[in-house]
Amino acid sequence: MQISTIPTTPYTDQKPGTSGLRKKVPVFQQPNYLENFVQSIFDSLEGYQGETLVVGGDGRYYNRQAIQIILKMAAANGFGRVMVGQGGILSTPAVSCIIRKNRAFGGIVLSASHNPAGPNEDFGIKYNISNGGPAPEKVTEAIYAHSKAISQYRILEAGDVDLDRLGTTQLGVMVVEVIDCVTDYAALMESLFDFNRIQQLLTNPSFRMCMDSMHAVTGPYAHALFEGRLGAPAGTVMNGKTLEDFGGGHPDPNLVYAHDLVEILFGDQAPDFGAASDGDGDRNMILGRQFFVTPSDSLAILAANAKLVPGYSSGLSGIARSMPTSQAADRVAERLGIDCYETPTGWKFFGNLLDSDKATLCGEESFGTGSNHIREKDGLWAVLFWLNILAVRQESVEQIVRSHWQTYGRNYYSRHDYEGVDSGRAHQLVDRLRGLNLKGQQYGAYEVEYHDDFSYTDPIDGSISQNQGIRIGFTDGSRIVYRLSGTGTQGATLRLYVESYEPNIAKQSQDTQEALSGLIAIANEVAQIQDYTGRDQPTVIT
Repeated sequence: MQISTIPTTPYTDQKPGTSGLRKKVPVFQQPNYLENFVQSIFDSLEGYQGETLVVGGDGRYYNRQAIQIILKMAAANGFGRVMVGQGGILSTPAVSCIIRKNRAFGGIVLSASHNPAGPNEDFGIKYNISNGGPAPEKVTEAIYAHSKAISQYRILEAGDVDLDRLGTTQLGVMVVEVIDCVTDYAALMESLFDFNRIQQLLTNPSFRMCMDSMHAVTGPYAHALFEGRLGAPAGTVMNGKTLEDFGGGHPDPNLVYAHDLVEILFGDQAPDFGAASDGDGDRNMILGRQFFVTPSDSLAILAANAKLVPGYSSGLSGIARSMPTSQAADRVAERLGIDCYETPTGWKFFGNLLDSDKATLCGEESFGTGSNHIREKDGLWAVLFWLNILAVRQESVEQIVRSHWQTYGRNYYSRHDYEGVDSGRAHQLVDRLRGLNLKGQQYGAYEVEYHDDFSYTDPIDGSISQNQGIRIGFTDGSRIVYRLSGTGTQGATLRLYVESYEPNIAKQSQDTQEALSGLIAIANEVAQIQDYTGRDQPTVIT
């Protein structure tokens, strides 16, 4: 085996977004495209010689081929050991768990999260640092800078590693350890939750659960945890086989794309509890019988009930949420006497808060929830948290949510996504909004209290992140937020977030879209969404 140094030329489009580099599979299959980015990761790091790297992905198309390239490049660049999931499979939360448990130098995650998979669909790659979390902006900026100047990459000339056989093998002087994808993660979950009480719940004939893994990465985890360790009946996990194309579906756990699960939970013979996870296992959707729990409410309810769960029974140091996420968690934090931090969208912004013990729970409206147990959002963790609460309180999902609203008030909240919008027109819309001066403007019963482009100063390292979303806040506490998403691979996605607060229990049972209809109309009018996008309806409403 020998190390080859291969001449290459830069690609100009390798700037990582909020969750790494995402492109269509044929883009990654271009000569040296993946190799350039991987070498740029290594070239931006220092001190990794002889250290451990964790590698795995969500099982989508091109996952296995990419891992073989990464293993050979890691060997050529001087890593001492790579831990890789069996079959190339590791959920994003599991990667974070394994990095932390093994004190690895970092990890490479191969995923495009909730985006579709297949030969002509999406692929992604991102680097996670030693705390198990996504690389912060200073690291991703360094990777991008190297990608624009790269002239060569290093790779070991060797045969492929057998990813399906557990155990160790040599790749040059580097050790490759193929590990079971579930073991370490399952052990961490058992240390946090009361598995005995959850098992009693799931084996009770009067309680039924449905878990939709959407043919993505959490299939083996869900089967091992719910149907294995916790004793739920066979068939509790649906779509549990991980497929390279995710079964032709769109593994985004929301009311539109998880339609199979939604039909079951809103059907005549609905089970008591339903949940779905996404492509790489870091997102979740929670449903009760004929009842949907918004991700914003879910974060707030987990925080309010945390003392019922063994891993969080000593209390929370703080809560963190992304700026577009509803302010429901703020009200819980205020009641608990702890801080609630508002960050930009992107899980990497929670890392410093978690590392410094400023926050224990964190969440985003985009169906991501997590805690300080790892440094990624964690879909199955959220499902287990809910099951633990259900097992202790012995109430339905709907009862728990409505009781929460009665105590804290209800934050009516909705997100409207306009997907695949012409990128130029989408940026024109946002630029126009930035240029408006709306403070003091009156729109029917709503008066604008503030209008800004959200900027965040990290309270730990002082770093500043600007242009994180246009906010329009009204004097009654209502909000409208506009933001362009950084997780797509084609066109632009305009996200519109609308929120109002209702403390009156008698008014907490309205339909969400009806309750927000006035604000939605204002949001469309102010931004001229139809004129700029050519759409008279959103692609997805959640």
